Amino acid sequence: MAVINKLSINQFRNLKNQYIEPSKNINLFVADNAQGKTNLIEAIYYLGHNRSFKTKTISEVIHYKFSDFQLNAQIDNHRIKLEKSRNKNKIFIDQQRIKNTSQLTQLLPIQIITPDKGFVVNGTPKNKRSYLDWGVFHVELGFLKTFKSYNKILKNINVLLFNNKINELDFWFLELAKTAKIINKNRVEYIKQLKKTAKSKDLQQLLTSFDLIDTFDYQFYSGWPKEVDELDEQSIYRYLSKNIQSLLKANYLNYGPHKASINFSLNNKNECFLSRGEQKTLSIIFWLTQVLMLTNQGVNPVVLIDDISSELDRKKINTILQYLNALNVQTFMTDIGNHLPLVSHVDNTVFEINNGIIKSVN
Repeated sequence: MAVINKLSINQFRNLKNQYIEPSKNINLFVADNAQGKTNLIEAIYYLGHNRSFKTKTISEVIHYKFSDFQLNAQIDNHRIKLEKSRNKNKIFIDQQRIKNTSQLTQLLPIQIITPDKGFVVNGTPKNKRSYLDWGVFHVELGFLKTFKSYNKILKNINVLLFNNKINELDFWFLELAKTAKIINKNRVEYIKQLKKTAKSKDLQQLLTSFDLIDTFDYQFYSGWPKEVDELDEQSIYRYLSKNIQSLLKANYLNYGPHKASINFSLNNKNECFLSRGEQKTLSIIFWLTQVLMLTNQGVNPVVLIDDISSELDRKKINTILQYLNALNVQTFMTDIGNHLPLVSHVDNTVFEINNGIIKSVN
């Protein structure tokens, strides 16, 4: 179970020298707009991913008066430290410097629910793959290594296609077929288990609380044309070899796991025809299903929820908090102003943020 026991944030956006000891259950952060609520969520996300969910530019997250920022946290019996600047990237776990962000992600698995990251239902294929692969990474050993290998192979193939080096493609087509099959298999199995989780009693109760008695479904799209069996290495290889001329014209490989997606529906209605409210609600249900599946496998992620009070009413927010509390996962949630959720029967700690200063109020 991942629990942040202590958290120190220094020079991260408007948060200077802030220290908190969060509850292992529900942590609520209230503030007016532009006081630092989302900055706090972003800092915690950074701890688990070594990157922001809002920007790729490091200078944007550093306080304007400083040249770097530091994040320190005690996670269960481990300590994490990040030191970041425009030309410095240091990560420490238990005082040992590490180079692989995957070690952070394994130690501090984080699920984030925020409009800033985009909703998954009717979202971009890239965002759908991001959430899909986050789940696969935490349940399938070796997935990240295979994924990195695939991307290297794909890059080599695209260079060869661009330079019209047809004689060198066959070897890389074989290599890509091997790795693509593994990625497809991992993703297909994950979606299968996710659907099984969605039928559990816990999820069905949540759906009922959300007044969702309709059929919410999702199908995996592998990124390959229909004639390709994504779980058959030879089928993938044959397709690549057969279509080499069209690939040379395109100058890049336009099919494969890097083009995968998830197709959502409600009562057989395609996601693009759902109302904005339905898309938001179903996205949250999908994310919470991922959390339940992980906890069932002994991995309790930290859940970050940022500014969804504009997306859901207080009753539904309270339902989410009670659901997460029952799963025994640590949750950090922001809200606007003094409009706290109805948190009856939920153990919680409330913090107030005012101009970058975080204070416990209970």
